[in-house]
Amino acid sequence: MTDPPAPGPVREAAHRAVLGHFASGVAVVTADGPDSPVGLTCQSFVSLSLEPPLISFAPARTSRTWPLVRASGAFCVNVLAEEQQRLADAFARSGGDKFRGVAWSPGPDGAPLLEGACAWISCALVHEYDGGDHTIAVGRVTALRAEPSRDPLIFHRGRYRALAVPSPLAG
Repeated sequence: MTDPPAPGPVREAAHRAVLGHFASGVAVVTADGPDSPVGLTCQSFVSLSLEPPLISFAPARTSRTWPLVRASGAFCVNVLAEEQQRLADAFARSGGDKFRGVAWSPGPDGAPLLEGACAWISCALVHEYDGGDHTIAVGRVTALRAEPSRDPLIFHRGRYRALAVPSPLAG
C-alpha cells in the first residue's frame, strides 16, 4: 500500500467547489445607515451561542456596506424565504439604492425588517474578528421572530434551491 500524496496548497476554485456542497440559508443583513437604510446579502450566518444569545456572520472585507452596518452598532439578519431570490441578488450587488421597491418596516433597534422574510433576528454588534478576506462579526440577539409558514431560500452548489417536499411514504 502506498501513502497518499502530500497535500498541496488549496486552490480558491477547489475550495469554493467543495465547500459549495454544504447547503446554506440566505440572509440579508440590514442596518439603519447614516442617510438611508443599508443592507448586504450573506450566506455565512450561524447561531453561535444560546447563553448568551449570540449569532455570527462574515461580511467580505471588500464590502462597502459593512462599514455602514458596523457604524450603526445594531443590525437585523433577515432570513430570506424561498420566493425572495430577487432580494438576495439585489442586496448582493454593490452600489445603488438596494431598498428601491422593497417593502420593509423599522425593527426594534431601527434596522429594516424585510417584508416576507421567514425570520428576523435583531442584534447589537458586540465583537469583530479577523477572518482572512472576511470579517467575523458577532451580534448579541436583542429580539427575534419567525414566520413558520414560510420556507427558507437555500443556496447549494452555486444555485438557489427550495426545500424538497417530503414523500408521503417517509416517515
